[in-house]
Amino acid sequence: MAQMRKIRKVLKSKPTIEGAGVHLHRVFGFTHVPMFDPFLLLDDFRSDNPENYIKGFPWHPHRGIETITYVIQGDVEHGDSMGNQGVISAGDIQWMTAGSGIIHQEMPQGDSNGRMYGFQLWANLPRTHKMMDPRYRDVKSEQVPEILLEDGARIRAICGQVGDKQGPVRDIITDPEYLDVTVPSGSEFIHPTKRGHTVLAYVIDGKGCFCNEKKPFSYEIEGSNYFDMQANPFISNRSLVLFGDGDQVMVSTEGDAVRFLLISGRPIGEPVAWYGPIVMNTQDELRIAFEEYNNGEFIKHKR
Repeated sequence: MAQMRKIRKVLKSKPTIEGAGVHLHRVFGFTHVPMFDPFLLLDDFRSDNPENYIKGFPWHPHRGIETITYVIQGDVEHGDSMGNQGVISAGDIQWMTAGSGIIHQEMPQGDSNGRMYGFQLWANLPRTHKMMDPRYRDVKSEQVPEILLEDGARIRAICGQVGDKQGPVRDIITDPEYLDVTVPSGSEFIHPTKRGHTVLAYVIDGKGCFCNEKKPFSYEIEGSNYFDMQANPFISNRSLVLFGDGDQVMVSTEGDAVRFLLISGRPIGEPVAWYGPIVMNTQDELRIAFEEYNNGEFIKHKR
């Protein structure tokens, strides 16, 4: 019999400033390693005010990770040291494998109403792939299959499989799944998950009850835990659920629909040495990376 995953932890995202002055909400990051292995960081940069994002993320390096940018409103101009440049718009994804090293920039532009809604996820690479050749995948909205289930749930499959539909991003070493799921009011959504994989859900609209958990949850806010003793079991916007192990997850709704990102991946289980935009296995590897960057020897690939 399939085992339902239980909630391991619920986190609320926290306001922070990154890049050249971008106001965003950090869902998890450096202080949570290795809780979300193979994932390192998730940022929510939704805003209706251009002053909060227009300065963007000017040229900066990455090594040892993958960065996944998913835009649901607005535009993001990008460019990198491999010669890629362009714009990702509503529904588009930029899946960048930094590998041995890449220098890039991301400059949010917003839409005609000033809205800029998107998310960036960092996924770690194992030691065997830290210094692989960089690669870049520009996935357009129309390439992402949208699946409508019998109960009315709607899924955009960026990476991973839903029924006989597979997302366009494939051949990723940590075997990730990245789904954008909307469950209508009064419905129940059940999705299979691979045992041993880290599974999380980040709510981006509405509210839902996850895995029929109706007991108080442990929330993490500003670095300390407290218990929400309210009877309301529904988890809402800008809240993240980290699941324990099992074969499937379930989400149910009542008066409101819920939309969430459902993300999973195979843990790497290796030491993490992380400073800024570079993630390696040892402090010595970090030192070498920054020395190479300062000496103009960071880029290993040829254009």
